[in-house]
Amino acid sequence: MNLIDAEPSAPPVFSRRREAAKGLRSSLAAGLGMFPLGIAFGLLVVQAGLPWWLAPALSTAAFAGSLELLLVGMIVTATPLATIALTTFLVNFRHVFYSFSFPLQVVKHPLAKVYSMYAMIDEAYAVTAASKERWNSWRLITMQLAFQCYWVVGGLVGVGISSLLPGRIEGLEFALCALFVTLTLDAARSGKQLPSLLLGAASFAAAVVLAPDASLFLGLLLFLALLIVRFAFSRRRGDSDA
Repeated sequence: MNLIDAEPSAPPVFSRRREAAKGLRSSLAAGLGMFPLGIAFGLLVVQAGLPWWLAPALSTAAFAGSLELLLVGMIVTATPLATIALTTFLVNFRHVFYSFSFPLQVVKHPLAKVYSMYAMIDEAYAVTAASKERWNSWRLITMQLAFQCYWVVGGLVGVGISSLLPGRIEGLEFALCALFVTLTLDAARSGKQLPSLLLGAASFAAAVVLAPDASLFLGLLLFLALLIVRFAFSRRRGDSDA
């Protein structure tokens, strides 16, 4: 046997540029959806009578698409700061559960880790959860930076388009809601997530009846509790079948 062939192959050389390119490619699919939503957000800001610079300012201070769209309406109606703070907490509370499985541990630099926590948006979590490859700091941070660029640049494009339009476009505030409806229908198409969809509908209906003024928060808590019960029941049934 040839001694050269018998030697073990060398481990692949780590390349920051290659890993950053992988992170950029990982962001493209979700970025195609974020960019037009960013345009709708920029249009909404200007057509609501707010200054154009508020679009990139909100996208920097509060990088969360659903929250930013809500903030536009609350700013226009002069909503009290306490209500804005509570709404921010309720809308972004789901990110607490993202941290359980998000690959944040691969980011070692303190500043990079802070940014990764700040940019832990729905799209970033979905991409990492669906990927079977191992993540590293360069790939993860590049993907998150790309997502923020899609959103911020899309908002600036929307601001520019709004200056060319002769009138107001109605319904822009429902752009993100329409996206979540589409994602929900797509998830329920296979039938496996249909029980979760029914549990979510039941949780929201009960919350509206029990606490109309805090239906979102109560609905989320009820839905979480029902999901835990469903998971425990499914696991017990799997153990009994085994």
